[in-house]
Amino acid sequence: MRHLFIVNPVAGGKHTDKQAVREKIRAVMAERGEDFELYETVGVMDAAEKVKREAIKGDELRVYACGGDGTLSECAHGAAGFRNCAVTHYPCGTGNDFVRMFGPDAALFSDLDALVEGTASPMDIIDVNGRKCFNIASVGIDARVGIDVHKYSSLPLIGGAGGYVLSLVINVIKGINRHFTVTTDQGSAEGKFALIAACNGQYYGGGFNPTRTATPEDGVLDMLIVKKVSRLTLARLLKYYASGRYAEYPEYIRYEAGRHLKIEDEREFSVSIDGEAMYTRCAVIKLIPGGVNFIYPKGCRRVSEIVNLNTVRA
Repeated sequence: MRHLFIVNPVAGGKHTDKQAVREKIRAVMAERGEDFELYETVGVMDAAEKVKREAIKGDELRVYACGGDGTLSECAHGAAGFRNCAVTHYPCGTGNDFVRMFGPDAALFSDLDALVEGTASPMDIIDVNGRKCFNIASVGIDARVGIDVHKYSSLPLIGGAGGYVLSLVINVIKGINRHFTVTTDQGSAEGKFALIAACNGQYYGGGFNPTRTATPEDGVLDMLIVKKVSRLTLARLLKYYASGRYAEYPEYIRYEAGRHLKIEDEREFSVSIDGEAMYTRCAVIKLIPGGVNFIYPKGCRRVSEIVNLNTVRA
């Protein structure tokens, strides 16, 4: 078995000490006497290409995405389709949203020993025009906010969470709604929409929790479609959308569960793929059940267990 640590040197900006991350990896793996490689990315999708090059060799490979959600997404893209390869997250990014859905068990992803000793099993992934990701693919105001956050989170006195807030304010000023044709398993609709999100995970945007029921183990996407809204209405809806309470505003937010979503427009628009940008006139989003092997840290429960437990408590 080989262990490949993919380190994104720019993830988390100045708030993450990448040298400390590298030293921690070397110390833990040296103590364990395990065969490993520490690879530092040099550009967009470099992590995906590296993982694919290593996975194609055919031996058992474990990949640790040492960065943010975008780094994890790239590693998943590279590992997709390789049964000999498994991926996990060692969170060092701005938001680290994907692992939030593991609740109290999320801390285990920061324990390298727990990760190395973890077990792998198939996990659902999202495909957007051939680009794979684990967490959430979205179009609209939230996508623009998530994409632009990197412009602001590195500013003095702003930081990671502050970057999301500043990006939200600036993009709301620019305008909320846009014309799209949206097609789901249940039919098509044309008009202006504020946002459309396909959720395999539960958190994005630095802690927004639009759905409490999505799990990357159930074979379906939680899809949230927000109709045209004014700035005032968006301000009122935001806290409900951000806390998974979309059902309280059915006149504005439509929920669907399915595996397919197509978004089209005559003009090019941005798609946020786990925080990374894609630009297109037609986004075809689909779920691939069990598309990538995912490593759960030792002692970590499956998301479905945590969701069911929270449902019982509620």
